[in-house]
Amino acid sequence: MPIALTDSDFWSAFLGGGSFTGRRVTVDAALQLATVWACVRLLSETIATLPLGFYEKLADGSRKPATDHPLYDLLHNQPNAEMTAVQFWEAIIASMLLWGNAYIEKARIGKRIVALNFLLPARMQKRRLLSGAMEYNYRDLDGTQRIIPEDDLVNIPAFSLDGVNGLTPMSYGANVFGAAMATDEASSKVFSSGMRAAGFVKVTGSLKKEQREDLRASIKQFAAGGPEAGNVMVLENDSTYQQLTMNPGDSQMLESRSFNVEEMCRWFRVPPFMVGHSANSTNWGTGIEQQMIGFLTFSLRPWLTRVEQAIRKSLLSPGERSKFFAEFAIEGLLRADSAARAEYLAKMTQNGLMTRNEGRAYDNRAPLAGGDELTVQSNLVPLTMLGKITSTAGSAKSALRQWLGIKNDEDQNET
Repeated sequence: MPIALTDSDFWSAFLGGGSFTGRRVTVDAALQLATVWACVRLLSETIATLPLGFYEKLADGSRKPATDHPLYDLLHNQPNAEMTAVQFWEAIIASMLLWGNAYIEKARIGKRIVALNFLLPARMQKRRLLSGAMEYNYRDLDGTQRIIPEDDLVNIPAFSLDGVNGLTPMSYGANVFGAAMATDEASSKVFSSGMRAAGFVKVTGSLKKEQREDLRASIKQFAAGGPEAGNVMVLENDSTYQQLTMNPGDSQMLESRSFNVEEMCRWFRVPPFMVGHSANSTNWGTGIEQQMIGFLTFSLRPWLTRVEQAIRKSLLSPGERSKFFAEFAIEGLLRADSAARAEYLAKMTQNGLMTRNEGRAYDNRAPLAGGDELTVQSNLVPLTMLGKITSTAGSAKSALRQWLGIKNDEDQNET
């Protein structure tokens, strides 16, 4: 089916946004910038590899994995026949980062959701009907168009001004990305000529047009490394050749390129050091650690919350929303830090917030006998008293009196 001229969403994605440099900024063009590629990969891959749990709230306020719910396997393991959970959520986050919206189609058998299918944002058109409902018109890969009911679609907008339509980064950030593209192009052209700029020839007297062109062509072969490079240059009529020089620092336009990296990182809210740009950034432990905390708090958390709330809104029925919920486990980032992981589990088990077996399950270890009791650390207790203190104050006092050899109040006073 031909593409209509009124298909604004398609042409906006295809042509991109105009910039002050005159370049059209499209998703494909922006991804050719190393910083954009690194930022999108960093955010999408990090979020996609975080464990996404689906839980049931219990009457006592606790929770348990809702493994019997149809959505558990779809969200946690495999949303559809073609994608794993990592591939699926990676595409969802990348869509929000690059197009400003992500779309998921719900496949059903009866009322049961059996698959979640990713839809390309560039192929989606949407409009609000007079009834107030949203109509989604999707163009499949074979060119056919179909209307997807609102109940069968999950729309996750990124930063939005109306709460429904996410703003397209390639349009609003066209000047930022366009400037970076222009700087890279200019730098590449300088390097393609071997960092040798044009020179000039000083001639006594004036030349005719034909003589001037012949001299320019002759000099160009030597200056640009042509077939005559390495031979002796012959100049006539009192002429002198002077080649202009350019140092590598100027040719790379280091300051401009460095500023562009920081600008694009600012656009995606990614610390520059996380994409390999360490200029003006501390490499000491405390500095990097604090930047990592900021990355988790201000970069990852908003995206995680968007996905979690979209699951509640669009995948759960009104009756299920008070009982079931999805949540990313940020602790999954500790898998790469064994020291921090060990410290976390030690504090949770030693302070009675997690049993030993819960801690072992968190670390994919088999449970042990006697490991289902909550325990806390006891300070200043004699070794011989360990295991004798019970939960009641009376029995604890009695055990302490026995250890001290106190039989009556008189002995207690003497003691």
